[in-house]
Amino acid sequence: MNDQQLLRYARHVMLDGIGIEGQRRLLGAHALIVGAGGLGSPVALYLGTAGLGRLTVVDPDTVDLSNLQRQIAHDESRIGLPKAASVAASVNAINPDVQMRALHRRADAALLDELVPQVDVVLDCTDNFRTRHAINAACVRHGRPLVSGAAIGWDAQISVYDTRRADAPCYACVFPPDVAHEDVACATMGVLAPLVGIVGSLQAAEALKLLAHQPGSETGLVGRLLMLDARTMRFDEIGVARRTDCEVCGSRDGHRH
Repeated sequence: MNDQQLLRYARHVMLDGIGIEGQRRLLGAHALIVGAGGLGSPVALYLGTAGLGRLTVVDPDTVDLSNLQRQIAHDESRIGLPKAASVAASVNAINPDVQMRALHRRADAALLDELVPQVDVVLDCTDNFRTRHAINAACVRHGRPLVSGAAIGWDAQISVYDTRRADAPCYACVFPPDVAHEDVACATMGVLAPLVGIVGSLQAAEALKLLAHQPGSETGLVGRLLMLDARTMRFDEIGVARRTDCEVCGSRDGHRH
């Protein structure tokens, strides 16, 4: 690191569990953020300010006025522009050293199979089960840790799915794809504006711990589903286990499919 980087990241360098070596790992790391909305905004901003070397952001949507209530990486001047490009501009306005790649595309299986092997961690900031399952399947196939968050109304959840660990579940172990899950959109249910900021910040924190190799990050939220009821501001959690009959990760003893 040069002198300017030492000054910019001084609070990380002083932090037990990151230090100079951890910050160097962050500077050399590459994260994929799928979704540039309510969750993706704080995720990208915090990973960018923290000094992640490269960020790839994927989102098929454009900025709309109704997004500005909670999607803090956008502003009125960007209405109508691709969300991914808007997020990239916001990150680089704070930290121009971050190499940003913005893709105005839907994250389908083909694109994920192209992108996931190139990165060190994947952050699911999407709002529908089909895309979440596609992201999870790609992470299992390519052996990449997945930090998954969700928020709607007053409720939110977050977990880390790291199938590099033999005992760790994948997203499909917890939310099987063959079980009907109803997608609920913010447009119909609403969402408390700071709630997505809370969850996105937690996602960024989990990703940074994984990338900096902080002691204990190999456990973190792996095997735990953290849930927040913002009405009472109460956090609860449940343990989640690997399912050996999981159709996505069930046969991974020494290999993945």
